[in-house]
Amino acid sequence: MSAETQKASSIKEFIKNNYRHFNSAVVVDASEAWIDLLNQGGKMFLTMAGAMSTAELGISLAELIRQDKVHGICTTGANLEEDVFNLVAHDYYKRVPGYRHLTAEQELELCAQGLNRVTDTCIPEEEAMRRIEKRVLKLWKKAEAEGKRYFPYEYMYQLLDQEDLVDIFQIDPKDSWLIAAKEKNLPIFTPGWEDSTLGNIFVSNFQRKKINSLQLVKSGLEQMDVLIGWYKEMTKDKLLGFFQIGGGIAGDFPICVVPLIQQDLKEECRLWGYFCQISDSTTSYGSYSGAVPNEKITWGKLDKDTPSFIIESDATIVAPLIFNYVLGN
Repeated sequence: MSAETQKASSIKEFIKNNYRHFNSAVVVDASEAWIDLLNQGGKMFLTMAGAMSTAELGISLAELIRQDKVHGICTTGANLEEDVFNLVAHDYYKRVPGYRHLTAEQELELCAQGLNRVTDTCIPEEEAMRRIEKRVLKLWKKAEAEGKRYFPYEYMYQLLDQEDLVDIFQIDPKDSWLIAAKEKNLPIFTPGWEDSTLGNIFVSNFQRKKINSLQLVKSGLEQMDVLIGWYKEMTKDKLLGFFQIGGGIAGDFPICVVPLIQQDLKEECRLWGYFCQISDSTTSYGSYSGAVPNEKITWGKLDKDTPSFIIESDATIVAPLIFNYVLGN
């Protein structure tokens, strides 16, 4: 094996050797800055929009969590539930390679088959959504009977505690980021949870009188209240970084905790100590998904010296590369 081949024999070395300019160079810069943050005793907060769980980002993210390189997560309700859906129904998923060329009639055929399409991947209604609905409904009823309330992720952690669930796993559990998060007892914030399949199912069961209270799931306002205390504790002595996949509420909700503490509570706290966003959105000041990092300085979220990066690319391609780089693979 030549010296050059040996140099590029790992993912990390391949990236360092090939990603030297433009957008690709930012992948190296952002990865190195993440490593530097951890080496200084800092922590990392990760946010996920889109359909990263259905894209099976857990294959690389789970190990990142297990190795204590991610310390808190904010995600859409869809990503929270879709990791579980994939865990128990993977064999029933259908991939549609030519999804860009489907006719409206072909889309209707998929709908009639109970196949809910996300880009090129169809999630099976019966084997995924309805299978999990039966299990979480029991958890909601149990909470109601006991007079208790939980955050969405806490119900998912309870779901994973069900001993017979492992009997229907269809992927290796090491590839589930949610299982890894549960093992580390990470907090998972899910603003706008009602905009998810299980959120819709929860309301439908309330409408059908199978549960009698909409308060069984704690609200986004309560999540923000908890996030304040968690952020202050995590940044008491060290910096906390912010790694954002996509945009929308998954990213905008948690990053606002800093100006909330400083400007609304009138308390001192550290700003976010690192920022990186992977987004294929068009750059647009004032948008959730396309605003560049320096705009966040004016909102009191980042400092002028905060290591900040924006990678304009597809997160399903870039995020696993960065994760493996940080892991040293």
